[in-house]
Amino acid sequence: MNILVVGDLMIDHYLWGSCERISPEAPVQVVDIAKETAVLGGAGNVINNLKSLGAEVSVASVIGDDENGAELTGMLQDISVDTSNLVIQEGRHTSKKSRIIAVSQQILRYDKESKDDIEAASTKNIVESLKNNIEEYDAIILSDYGKGVLTEELCQAVISLAKSKNKKVLVDPKGKDFSKYKGAYLLTPNKKEAQIATEIDIVDENSLTDALLKLKQECDLDISMITLSEDGIATYDEKLHISPTVAKEVFDVTGAGDTVIASMAYALSLGKSIEDSAAFANLAAGVVVGKIGSATVTIDEIKEYEASLHKSTSDAHIKSFEDIKRLVDRYKVNGKKVVFTNGCFDILHVGHVKYLQVAKSFGDILIVGLNSDESVSRLKGPTRPVNIAEDRAYLLAALEAVDFVVPFEDDTPYELIKMIEPDVLVKGGDYEGKVVVGTEFAKELKLVDFVDGKSTTKTIEKIQGQTC
Repeated sequence: MNILVVGDLMIDHYLWGSCERISPEAPVQVVDIAKETAVLGGAGNVINNLKSLGAEVSVASVIGDDENGAELTGMLQDISVDTSNLVIQEGRHTSKKSRIIAVSQQILRYDKESKDDIEAASTKNIVESLKNNIEEYDAIILSDYGKGVLTEELCQAVISLAKSKNKKVLVDPKGKDFSKYKGAYLLTPNKKEAQIATEIDIVDENSLTDALLKLKQECDLDISMITLSEDGIATYDEKLHISPTVAKEVFDVTGAGDTVIASMAYALSLGKSIEDSAAFANLAAGVVVGKIGSATVTIDEIKEYEASLHKSTSDAHIKSFEDIKRLVDRYKVNGKKVVFTNGCFDILHVGHVKYLQVAKSFGDILIVGLNSDESVSRLKGPTRPVNIAEDRAYLLAALEAVDFVVPFEDDTPYELIKMIEPDVLVKGGDYEGKVVVGTEFAKELKLVDFVDGKSTTKTIEKIQGQTC
């Protein structure tokens, strides 16, 4: 899919250092700068979110003929964003916000930017450019940061052009007058912004519905939407729908609005309903508010987050070698402790469950390697397994203690352990004094005693005894 982002672009620039003295020239701190970083800000954060979700992205905006404009263009091209709709306006200052950080504390910010409305000629250039390629886009996002790009003239021109080609326009609005966005598919104001724009105090479902209806009617929207922070996302087509929030921990809400509109556009472009798109956006927002700073989210992170909320099916927890390698690499980067164990798990019983619960207690993520049907037969005899691998994997993946199940074909999980390099390798207590395959790839080996009298073999014997 290809999504067009139109809006205010900026560079978020950071100067990182330490402060150990006061200037002799004035009572101010002296910061020794150790490093500089720069990331896309404003509408650029929407672009980053779309890219991380896997979308192709094009951008339309106005920048200055200055050093910051050249830097910003390069940053966009570095992440393969189509910049053919960028317009350079002579004399305009490209937005750059510089922050000085000392000992993890922001002590100063200084901005260089133009906030005046863009010139009529710039608007005309953008519109003429979009007339030639509007059909290429699956959705259009207007990301308004109030820096002068999204004038009423440009907004209405883009919305009119998009509607003529049956393209959805989603708007992250700014200010208290939303009339310049009239005719869009939906707006994504938060509760405070919606209250100001509608002059309705949202205190219950009735007032929420009134605000949604007023926005829908006055702005001629297909769908009316208000984000409600910890209460989720409210939408209104023919009736009120509320998609409840799914955030477990909130560390920083910076950029959450950008994530919501990016994920809504992404989901709608896939043909999802407005309710399903709102649920998807809630999951995406739940991931990013658990991170520090303006953040992005990937499809894998959303799937994992959904799984952690026990809202996913067992299928989502069954992974291939390739999938688990990618997941493990990211978990390790984020400081998560990975635990691995394996087995046949032919007839799941209480001994298995208690063993897996203990294994999970040794870390953050429990991965279970599962012997294929052929390897179970080689290990246990021709009458085994009783249950096929697909069924065994599904049942294991349904357990709360198990994060992922990875089937393997060999008699031992040597290659799987070698690839994962777990922090903790767990085996049954009957391996005391024996060689455990893959130990050399794990940081630690833990042996867990089985529950007395509980085993697949004994279960089968009991069943056979009762049926004789």
